[in-house]
Amino acid sequence: MEYRLITEPSTIPHGSHLIASPDSPLLATWDIPALAEMAAQAKKGELADSRYGCAPFARITLIPDSAWHDTLTDALLTHLRPLFKAPCSENIVLDCTLLTETNVRDSVLRGFFNLDHSLEDLGLKTTSDKRLRVKTLAGFCLPLQRETLQDAFLKQHAVANGMLAARRLADIPSETCTPQFVVEEALRLCVQFPALRCEVLDEKAIQEQGLGLLHAVGKGSSRPPRLLAIHYDGVKDGPVRSYVGKGITFDTGGLWLKEGAGMYTMKYDMCGAANVLGLMLSVAELALPVRVMGVLALAENAIGPNAMQPGSVARACNGLTVEINNTDAEGRLVLADAIAWTSQRHEKTHFIIDMATLTGAVVKALGYELSGLFTQNELLRDHLTRAGKQSGDEVWSLPLDARMKKQTESAIADLCNTPTNNAAISSSAAWLLHHFCPSDIPWAHLDISGTALWREGGRSVASGRPIPLLVQHLLDDIAERS
Repeated sequence: MEYRLITEPSTIPHGSHLIASPDSPLLATWDIPALAEMAAQAKKGELADSRYGCAPFARITLIPDSAWHDTLTDALLTHLRPLFKAPCSENIVLDCTLLTETNVRDSVLRGFFNLDHSLEDLGLKTTSDKRLRVKTLAGFCLPLQRETLQDAFLKQHAVANGMLAARRLADIPSETCTPQFVVEEALRLCVQFPALRCEVLDEKAIQEQGLGLLHAVGKGSSRPPRLLAIHYDGVKDGPVRSYVGKGITFDTGGLWLKEGAGMYTMKYDMCGAANVLGLMLSVAELALPVRVMGVLALAENAIGPNAMQPGSVARACNGLTVEINNTDAEGRLVLADAIAWTSQRHEKTHFIIDMATLTGAVVKALGYELSGLFTQNELLRDHLTRAGKQSGDEVWSLPLDARMKKQTESAIADLCNTPTNNAAISSSAAWLLHHFCPSDIPWAHLDISGTALWREGGRSVASGRPIPLLVQHLLDDIAERS
């Protein structure tokens, strides 16, 4: 989707869809009979929307002023999303004069740019009608707002492009989206940016480099595991910011088989890895002056003659052994190996942040709007929390300390992969993971089981979160050290 900023109403194309507030300076420009009644309705706190008597516009939507300033509930996006489903014009004009709240503005811009993907784009519906697509977003602003908005549009367009790549990949059915397919798609996307280079470990290299946990999860499938590292060198030297994503391309639960209802959305168990890929693409598009590495731990958790068994023990690449007492707690296994492998790659790692659709328990705790944050590094906790509020992609900190120790104790190995008492599942998973990052490297775990999907009308699709959070955190980190 293309975008531009305008300060003169005369440059607005006829037939556009105007989205504004009832007090917008734009409304006084045209003599449109319906505007007075619509503005009065919007000032009462109601959405005013019309496709009739709107010339020179194809549609006018006036949204109450309160929604333009609501930083907590995504009220503005809630009003806009129904409009996204059936666009009436290729051109949208967004009144930006009231978009003064940074997180509201950025969320809305990302919402528009994310119109560039829908499930119909996968081409799997033979009877699907071709729908009208939004091609241009024009932001109307006052001249004094132009510079700030230009930066915001540029940044959110790049963020949205990363989200779109992640969403498209995650929405693909798992019979196609295998570990090798993810690698090939990443190679195809990364070649567009000379600053990105990819490193791939196949199943043989995974075993040779001692990633026994990743191997244990992937060996039950006919579609073997992969580890993909994407390197970005925006500067020649300096510390590396590292991100790790869980990429279970389908999760049956293994021999600890899920029930059918719980298995239905498990093609999305690779959203963490997809989001790491999307993040790397956003970083490259923004040409940020940093070194970054993104690691995708890819495997299919399947049933087969070689599938890992409850009670088996596997060794990670940092030497620690893990008793696999539940084969449906496989995500923390591939993450643990990938975190340990990542921590060994560079002489100086600035931080490691992992992300995963790891536990249903975090959804019970936080719902679908907040990602769970687990870290023992107070500075990293503070920075991620602030970046979440600024970006509108928020996190909530949950416990991670030695009180979780008993939850991962094993009689036969160094650790077990899930507590036998089914308590504190999210925190105990994070406690397991912390053993695989050296204590001198700041580390945080994001449980995105609630936020990686966008749910509407009883259906789920990939959301691209927490890419907005991580880009904002990275920008803040760069600014603080410049």
